[in-house]
Amino acid sequence: MPLRKIIHLDMDAFFAAVEQRDNSKYLNKPIIVGGAPDSRGVVATCSYEARKYGIHSAMSSSRAFSLCPQAIFVKPRFAAYKEVSALIRQIFYQYTALVEPVSLDEAYLDVSQSKLCQGSATRIAAKIKQQILAETGLVASAGVSYNKFFAKIASDMDKPDGLYLITPQQGLAFVAQLPIGKFHGVGKATERKMHDLGIKNGADLKQFSLPVLQQHFGKAALFFYNIALGVDERPVRIDRESKSIGTETTYSQDLLQSHEIYQQLTELLDKALLKVQAKKLYARTLTIKVKYHDFQQITRSLTFNKPIKSQLSKTPIFRQLLRTDGIGQSKIRLLGITLSTLEKQTNYYQQMDIFD
Repeated sequence: MPLRKIIHLDMDAFFAAVEQRDNSKYLNKPIIVGGAPDSRGVVATCSYEARKYGIHSAMSSSRAFSLCPQAIFVKPRFAAYKEVSALIRQIFYQYTALVEPVSLDEAYLDVSQSKLCQGSATRIAAKIKQQILAETGLVASAGVSYNKFFAKIASDMDKPDGLYLITPQQGLAFVAQLPIGKFHGVGKATERKMHDLGIKNGADLKQFSLPVLQQHFGKAALFFYNIALGVDERPVRIDRESKSIGTETTYSQDLLQSHEIYQQLTELLDKALLKVQAKKLYARTLTIKVKYHDFQQITRSLTFNKPIKSQLSKTPIFRQLLRTDGIGQSKIRLLGITLSTLEKQTNYYQQMDIFD
């Protein structure tokens, strides 16, 4: 298989950067986009001036305020971010048709067949960065490599305004020294599990056979095994489909009464179902996320044999899923609903009896 040329483009502090661009009084100031400091909200993103204080995405707004009381808290303007994101994607398509958007602020590009810039992926990435800056006034970082894993890692190496290359010759040595917590796809829980097994970096991971990794990590084992060898054959998918659709809310006051909790879950499920319907999809898996007042978090899932419809008798399902989780006894700060096992709508489903 011929080596590919993959670019991962990632906008630097995207939401905060848009706010600083659009409001000159925010320039060079610690900007936090998210909930107000006296609310139960969280940080969506923050400027690099705020990151110097240890502030990061998903941190509670109250904690961010305690770290940097002089920070400016800005309510998100998602319509503005989506508009800028669309402009940036138009730039991507000027260089290749093989674009896989991952979110509003990042995407993978496959430029393996491009003749631009004498076929140099690094030069193409530099040119894209220059064009984004010229047309939007925003800064992007780029990672260039021969697969998606290394391209993603590379884009984080020199932020902000980074451009980093990992060549095929460098891949094995690079992954060998890479801390396991830096592996894209390894969360805190998996990192702890890896550490318990004595896996601190890629070199340690390479010592484990595939069967042993499968015993501990299931389906993810093959990905970990291959990455330790510098192998990632995932293509850039131009028809990337949503794997899940959801919504969540952090409440200004803790919820305790069970009837109120189930009512909130019902409203969240209805919102999620509208999003699924808008994409002309059906879902068969329902996942509930609960974050308690002490920040302990649980998820509970149930997969149905028929598509979930709005006429679903919701409260009995919620009671079933959460029957052992202290509903009505423990205070709750956040609720979320995610729908997955998504399928395209067909006449077959439309003719089926709804699941209720």
